[in-house]
Amino acid sequence: MTAFKEQVREQGVLYIVPTPVGNLEDMTFRAVSVLKEADLILAEDTRTSSVLLKHYDIHGRLESHHKVNEHKTVEMVRDRIAAGLNVALISDAGTPGISDPGFLLVRTCVQAGITVQTLPGATALIPAIVSSGYPCDRFCFEGFLPVKKGRQTRLNELASETRTMVFYESPYRLVKTLEQFAEFFGPDRECSVAREISKKFEEHRRGTLEEVASWFREHEPKGEIVIVVSGRR
Repeated sequence: MTAFKEQVREQGVLYIVPTPVGNLEDMTFRAVSVLKEADLILAEDTRTSSVLLKHYDIHGRLESHHKVNEHKTVEMVRDRIAAGLNVALISDAGTPGISDPGFLLVRTCVQAGITVQTLPGATALIPAIVSSGYPCDRFCFEGFLPVKKGRQTRLNELASETRTMVFYESPYRLVKTLEQFAEFFGPDRECSVAREISKKFEEHRRGTLEEVASWFREHEPKGEIVIVVSGRR
């Protein structure tokens, strides 16, 4: 009986570890510690994450976990944690699960009774909404809107939203999205576009939807984009 107990390894833990959205120094001490001690690190893009890991002298085992392969690998990862591995999940930037891979793995582990610990840390939406100057005691986060199917339906629904709204968007679709917001919410609705949060060229462009769309027609946007739109009054 004693020998059997010695062979059994306790169930591991899934750690959700936020990583900087811009400046590498935004990493927390605890996040570095968890990544150094993890048996396995799952990364959205191993090439991108390798830069961060090298910066903090982290040399743990690294494997990919992204939107393309997560449905195929999630059960295997769950079983490895159940067998005793401590696994840390990171995305390219920010908190996994927030418009990034992670939700499916978390849900699968929770359903299996596996401990999931999510570290507090970087995410682009909070700096964007706080810096906007719009009410942030209550807000709704929409992430990336559907590109085609269901997009107009969702915009119609949001037209009457009274809370501040937060969206993620690609710089290549920013102007078109602002123009659609002006169409559905009204051109005079106030907004703030945050770009390159915590990086050297961080920018917050504020004004009406019409004004901000006009600005970015003349100034090509680059980098990660967060759009904050005031609620209906």
